[in-house]
Amino acid sequence: MIEAVIEDLCIGCNRCVVVCPTDVFDATETGVPIIARQEDCHTCMSCELHCPVDALYVAPQGSPTQINEAELIASGILGSYQRALGWNRARPGGSEDDPGVLLKFQRKPDPNDKVRVKLHDLSIRKYI
Repeated sequence: MIEAVIEDLCIGCNRCVVVCPTDVFDATETGVPIIARQEDCHTCMSCELHCPVDALYVAPQGSPTQINEAELIASGILGSYQRALGWNRARPGGSEDDPGVLLKFQRKPDPNDKVRVKLHDLSIRKYI
């Protein structure tokens, strides 16, 4: 179950918001998404896989777990699922190559949705 968005690491790209199949996250004006519906998390790991900076922690337990962000960062566990699957190891893979994510970012967003417009512009420029 999703347990943490580490604010100090998050770059506000909102990929987790886009890829979550159960709509667990909400985008915010500050850029750092919030875990709005933790109980809807199915522990699919999509958010953790697509996070480019390893700012998310998905615990293997299916119920909320007490965590300490400083201990998580120090332990090196953040991003370990990505690494176990071979993402971001100078070989093809990762969210930048995922067709589902590419399609979502290529679709022209509603001009009134400023967060999605910004994400779309950044993805076109290859910043995300």
